[in-house]
Amino acid sequence: MSALPVHIERLTYRYGSHGSRRALDKVSLSVPEGALYGLLGPNGSGKTTLFRMLSTLLRPPEGAVRIFGRDPRTHPDAVRRRVGVVFQDVALDEELTVLENLRAHAALYGLQRRAFEERLARLLPLFGLEDVLRERAGRLSGGQKRRADLARGLLHAPPLLLLDEPATGLDPAARHAFREAVDRLRREEGATVLLATHAMEEADRCDLLTILDRGRIVAHGTPAALKEAIGAETLWIECDRPEDLARQIAQQLDVSAQVIGTRVQIAGPRARDLLSPLYETAGEAIRSVTIRRPTLEDVFMARAGRGLRENEQPPEGEAP
Repeated sequence: MSALPVHIERLTYRYGSHGSRRALDKVSLSVPEGALYGLLGPNGSGKTTLFRMLSTLLRPPEGAVRIFGRDPRTHPDAVRRRVGVVFQDVALDEELTVLENLRAHAALYGLQRRAFEERLARLLPLFGLEDVLRERAGRLSGGQKRRADLARGLLHAPPLLLLDEPATGLDPAARHAFREAVDRLRREEGATVLLATHAMEEADRCDLLTILDRGRIVAHGTPAALKEAIGAETLWIECDRPEDLARQIAQQLDVSAQVIGTRVQIAGPRARDLLSPLYETAGEAIRSVTIRRPTLEDVFMARAGRGLRENEQPPEGEAP
């Protein structure tokens, strides 16, 4: 049996004064071969720190990390050959043409001319770059730059691709084209993709999903299973005193109500059936009620007690 593309056990990364803060806190996960595996979390949840370790840019200090069975601490070159990385900021020299950027990257990985040309012939039509090959990178659109950056990350034919917030700054058409290119890559080359994102739409497309909050795993599973776990429907209640209302609902209606931010959440198979008794019991305290099927945002809020965007940025110069 071949080694998993990614296997992590109790990975911890400390930063700040005397290591008082944790960007990652005992994170364990395994990425199956060929999967589109998502890491969902707000800024500062530890996604980028994890990617830096997987790509050998940051040394894992505590815990175990294996990329196809290899430890990036002891076999960094072997890991780099098997990993392609596309970070949130496009890694292209804007003064060079697309072709010059790709040649420079090929030289870093020791690709001979014939191997480079064969790989180029494979990637250019895959990402629609034939017509911009000799354009300066700085003159490309956002979508073209992202596709060129993805081609750069795949030039050495890595079996594992790390995508860190790849849709950032792209318009809807460019996002769609980028997703199609990644899907085609998985179908035709069997690549495994690890995607870090805070976008619900991107996370919903994943085969498996791990949700991170402040460096810890708060949920794991398929997107559908994670949503089903909190109920078929959710009620979101706007009110002035959510803690008082949650207690009243629990006492008088014998229903579990959770305070999330400034709202009260009730989840269940038929949460809408509670509308009438809810207004009879606490109508004066309620400003509004929203009924909807659970989303991954709801999953995060239920597990973390806040929204994906209700997170402080890490101090400047410190790890996210």
